[in-house]
Amino acid sequence: MAEAVIAGIAGKIVTYLVPQALENVGKLWGVKHELEVLRVTVSTLQAILEDAEEQYHQSPQIKVWVDELKEAFYDAQDVLEEFNIEAMRLELRGHNEMMKEVRTFFSSSNQLAFKMKMSYKLRAVRVRIEAIKADKGFHLDERPKREWRKREETHSFIRKEDIRGRDEDKKVVMEFLLDSNVQENVSELADPELVRSVPSTVGCCESAAASPSRPSLSILPIVGIGGLGKTALAQCVYNDDIVSKHFNLKMWVCVSDDFDITKIVKNMIACAKKKEPTEVAMERLQSELREGIDGKRYLLVLDDVWNVEQETWLSLKTLLLGGARGSKILITTRLPLVAKITGTALPHLLEGLSESASLELLMQMACCKQEEIQEPDMLAIGKDIVRKCSGVPLAVRTIGSLLFKKNKHEWSQFKEKELLNVSQREDGIISILKLSYDHLPSHLKQCFAFCSLFPKDYEIQKQTLVDLWMAEGFIQQSNRGQHLEDIACGYFEDLLWSNFFQDYQEDNETCKMHDLMHDLACLVARTECWVAWDDTKSIHERTRHISYGSTFNLRGEFLISCSKASVLRTFLNVASYWEMKLMSEADLCQLIQSFKRLRVLDLHENNVEKVPRSICKLKYLTYLDLSGNHKLKRLPNSIMRLQNLQTLNLEGCSVLEELPRGIRKLVSLRNLDIDGCWKLSYLPNGLGQLSSLQRLARFILPKNKALDKNYCRLGELNGLNNILGSLCIENLGSVIDAEAESKAANLIGKHSLESLKLEWSNFDTDDAVIGDRDEMLLDGLRPHSNLQKLRIKGYKGESFPRWMTDSLVSSLPKLVEVYFSGCERCKHLPPLGQLPHLKTLKISGLTKLEYIESDRSSTSAASFPSLLELEINNCMKLKAMPPAPHLERLSLYGAHPALINMIVDLNKLKRLVIWGMESLECVPEEY
Repeated sequence: MAEAVIAGIAGKIVTYLVPQALENVGKLWGVKHELEVLRVTVSTLQAILEDAEEQYHQSPQIKVWVDELKEAFYDAQDVLEEFNIEAMRLELRGHNEMMKEVRTFFSSSNQLAFKMKMSYKLRAVRVRIEAIKADKGFHLDERPKREWRKREETHSFIRKEDIRGRDEDKKVVMEFLLDSNVQENVSELADPELVRSVPSTVGCCESAAASPSRPSLSILPIVGIGGLGKTALAQCVYNDDIVSKHFNLKMWVCVSDDFDITKIVKNMIACAKKKEPTEVAMERLQSELREGIDGKRYLLVLDDVWNVEQETWLSLKTLLLGGARGSKILITTRLPLVAKITGTALPHLLEGLSESASLELLMQMACCKQEEIQEPDMLAIGKDIVRKCSGVPLAVRTIGSLLFKKNKHEWSQFKEKELLNVSQREDGIISILKLSYDHLPSHLKQCFAFCSLFPKDYEIQKQTLVDLWMAEGFIQQSNRGQHLEDIACGYFEDLLWSNFFQDYQEDNETCKMHDLMHDLACLVARTECWVAWDDTKSIHERTRHISYGSTFNLRGEFLISCSKASVLRTFLNVASYWEMKLMSEADLCQLIQSFKRLRVLDLHENNVEKVPRSICKLKYLTYLDLSGNHKLKRLPNSIMRLQNLQTLNLEGCSVLEELPRGIRKLVSLRNLDIDGCWKLSYLPNGLGQLSSLQRLARFILPKNKALDKNYCRLGELNGLNNILGSLCIENLGSVIDAEAESKAANLIGKHSLESLKLEWSNFDTDDAVIGDRDEMLLDGLRPHSNLQKLRIKGYKGESFPRWMTDSLVSSLPKLVEVYFSGCERCKHLPPLGQLPHLKTLKISGLTKLEYIESDRSSTSAASFPSLLELEINNCMKLKAMPPAPHLERLSLYGAHPALINMIVDLNKLKRLVIWGMESLECVPEEY
């Protein structure tokens, strides 16, 4: 990981930290000069880091040099971050207004002391870096762009006996190859199991179905992680006698990471004509290729495709359209994204071998005698071994080779001893998987290696991982206009598409790592990351990241053993709540005193009762997770001195009573999670000054109007236009000036908001006054047109504003889910049936509701064109709604039974619940 980390730190120093420090320091010349010299020094080294990274594992001398430089870069990062943090602290201490130029603060008395302190630290770290640079006794090339290591070129030949457990896979591929009627059907490629969350902007090739007026070309990608046998399967069908007779021409091209059209075309011509092409110009080559395939039914295998741009692929595909009907292309790749771009048929996802097939292959590779294959003890040992291989043929082959002609006792010894460490050996399957890692850019390498902190089979939350990467400074922001979180999510998707993650669940956004991938992460992380499952082992002094679990004891002896690792940056909890022990205030004080350079402190579900005031000493801290600590009532005011803090997670702190009033001082805060903080009845003033805030799930207005001047009002939302995801505004009934405050909230300016909940808690008794106020309030709370989910609860108005009635479709065209509850005075709802994408509609407790606007006389199936789920609860006056042609789930609780007539097609209905109805006489007999 060291070789990947160093490039990331260097980039951050040059592009972000030094420029920020220069902006803060202004014309304070002594410090400014040191900063500029440091930037030049690091920039010069940046140019050779790519070469150093590539040679890191080959040269002990380079490895030592890189490790020393990495430590110096870490220290430089600490100094620069300290400089910028101190500048923020001085600014907040010296001004009543936020975010003024720091240079105006550095007057007479403070200027000299600040200059001397920072000049000394900057000079010391610069001199150290220059000394390491001068000590480089070897040559490194300047490489502006990484030259990825290539896999050994493949070929089409394979022996039949080398294929095990792939009969069904071969059958599927053979059927594809021999079917001359296969047409392009790209629309099916949106299969969630394959593409997961591939952006819609990355389209598949050309069209959803092959037009009769143009040549048809069928393309089947074979997708799977390294070592599964994609190439072997392609070789098997390529050499099948039936396939050979079916096609007039066969071509095999190993593409690897270099998708060069000229090179691919040359190799195709060489296969077609059995000789190397003499032409070099692409114009001549493409003519020669089309001439070679014209009118022929051909099979082309593009093996080991790593990356391809859509336009580049379409350029090559155009050259391949001259073949006869039934021409086919097979593509082997590890990347589902490549399959999405290139495929015209659903990709064939290659799974691991079955246990029986793996065992058979193991026995074959070990050259076991017939009597050994049938011996029960030998088989039992073999089964234990192949389970470790997770169905990866290459892993089975590697271990089988190690057990070549060995007896049962040696097999047993291997299983009990060497097998436990096989994942730590940089050979066999790990070296193949490491090839995938080697192809990653530096920023993805450190993100992947960081995942070694999670246990095997751990369910990783995407959002948590993204927040951690941001907190660690792993995210490279090349354009100031880009949101860091969007870039981080892109990193996650890159690793997901590359099969470093698996089992992605789109509904709750979680994933896991394959055991072999986890082994690889541990291998490349080396001493940079340490999993503290055993607190008896000493931590390496250069370890930067620690995770801890249920068997880990934070106290005394562990902290003494960690005393050398004062540079620790991450303290991550990966244990379950019921496994954790009580963490006292004294334990936390000792932890803070020992590790003052922490960026990430994860204490979730640790039974923390009190956070010590000394928390402010962690001035570098960017991520603090205190979620699930059900005894935590308050946070110390000193926490407001953490000016670098980006994430503060308090979810599930059920007895937390208040947040510190100085919250405006957390100027870097991006994420504030207070879900499940049920005793929290208001938010402090100043929240609206946190311009970096992106996630705020709950905005709590004070129930007591007397507190209105001292705590958050709706106007605090005005400038928080970067809020992402969901937002719930609570206690709207306490708003006094409905028109002014609702407009001041500026919800229409929050373009990234996906889900909005508006909740009223009314304390007035005059329904007419409440109703008029609520109608005025809702009129001003119009959200941005990007909104996808809307929930309105406790609204006391009789009607809805024009943006919900006259122009609902244009105001909120992307709505997919709507929920009305407790709107007791409403007699009608907006024209929801006109919403083109509405999939879920829930209506509860609208006791006076009679109809949905513009639908009273309409029975057209054009209403609710996308509705799949309808739930109506306690709305007995609503007797009719237009039919929903695609309805799959209908739930009626205390509702009029006539609503069952919304069902158009019984065959589409998957769930029907009818409960609490006095009469079902109007329900048709077929129900």
